[in-house]
Amino acid sequence: MSTAYQQTLDYLYTSQPAFHQVGAAAYKPGLDNTWRLMEHLGNPHIQLRAVHIAGTNGKGSTSHLIAAALQAQGYKVGLFTSPHLVDFRERIRINGQMIPQQQVVDFVTDNRSFLDQLRPSFFETTMALAFWYFVEQKVDIAVVEVGLGGRLDSTNVLTPLLSVITNIGIDHTEFLGDTLPQIAAEKAGIIKLNVPCVVGEMQEETFPIFEERARACEIWGEGPETTDCRIWFANQCGFMRKRRKKEAPECQLKGVYQEHNLQTAFVALQVLRNICGVELDSQSIADGFAHVCDLTGLRGRWEILSTQPLTICDTGHNSHGIRYVAEQLNALLVEHRLTNPDAQLRIVLGMVNDKDIDDVLALLPVDAVYYFTQPHTSRALSAEAIYSKWMALHPDHLVSRYYDQAQEALRLAQSEASSADIIFVGGSNYLVGELLT
Repeated sequence: MSTAYQQTLDYLYTSQPAFHQVGAAAYKPGLDNTWRLMEHLGNPHIQLRAVHIAGTNGKGSTSHLIAAALQAQGYKVGLFTSPHLVDFRERIRINGQMIPQQQVVDFVTDNRSFLDQLRPSFFETTMALAFWYFVEQKVDIAVVEVGLGGRLDSTNVLTPLLSVITNIGIDHTEFLGDTLPQIAAEKAGIIKLNVPCVVGEMQEETFPIFEERARACEIWGEGPETTDCRIWFANQCGFMRKRRKKEAPECQLKGVYQEHNLQTAFVALQVLRNICGVELDSQSIADGFAHVCDLTGLRGRWEILSTQPLTICDTGHNSHGIRYVAEQLNALLVEHRLTNPDAQLRIVLGMVNDKDIDDVLALLPVDAVYYFTQPHTSRALSAEAIYSKWMALHPDHLVSRYYDQAQEALRLAQSEASSADIIFVGGSNYLVGELLT
């Protein structure tokens, strides 16, 4: 890491509030700063052909799946996601390659006086850097993940080729509301006039929100089956139900919950091809899905870190995401015990303090040894606090402890495990990123 790049990162982290470090204090709802940034940079958002992706969970995986398929077709694909796990530059990639350090340095140096005057958030500046870089490098298509919500998110200055909303769950209630319809209304804010949209999951509570927004944006026909309708609900399209046995592409992402993201990405790619006029063949989709991690650099999604003992990490971090993780852990343990009857599940868990912690803990398997810890961020819930919450739920649970240092928690789990055991690391993007480092 060059000195100039480290100094640039220090400037970004100290001069601009970063949500992944300070939480709510960094959130700046509204697009005023972003519009000014875009104008200052020559309006790069207007020059991008983009796919815009929101959702409570799965938007990162779905973004990478779509980007990988487009890469496999031969397009030069920009990919903007957040947060990063290990390296800041993971947020901004072209064809899987992180933005060079020097490009980050040059952007901040050239625009520092304006940034000092405007005082945007860390996310606003990072997004502006991404859009500038994608235009400068002449990408064919940019796949852009929403940071938080949708309606008031900085990325919503885009008018994309296609809008995608993966699903609606309870998260970030202090910003988005505490009911599914309220949260859906914020996510639906990315749907724009005459821009087709794919919604990953049709839910009874949120369907009316999407119908109303789709009508307002003139992408709704007389009914969702009519040919003039331009909004699709991926879980109603039948791909995974009817065709999975013979035709569903193999996917490098192995979490069972990825079936939802695979279906959403597949339908989105069909819409890009059939409605948006993007040249894309079935082989490229299959190749992209089969090699998504290799093509894009995606990590932390049911990622196997070791085989003896089997060690897995996953970035699921709220009740909507942890539900699927817990189901897969239980199924894996049952399968593992068929050949290793004494296999023990060991869970290294840490969370940040603005998540639905009680709901998450209620979903986790009781039949496990727990090593509660905390990620290295001011937003972390202390290891002792999460341990106390767990013990309040399970007062007779005798195999749970807490450690202030995540590395110590993982090291002890590894030292106490037999080769037949399973170790899982999760609960927070930041914990997974820290231990991957």
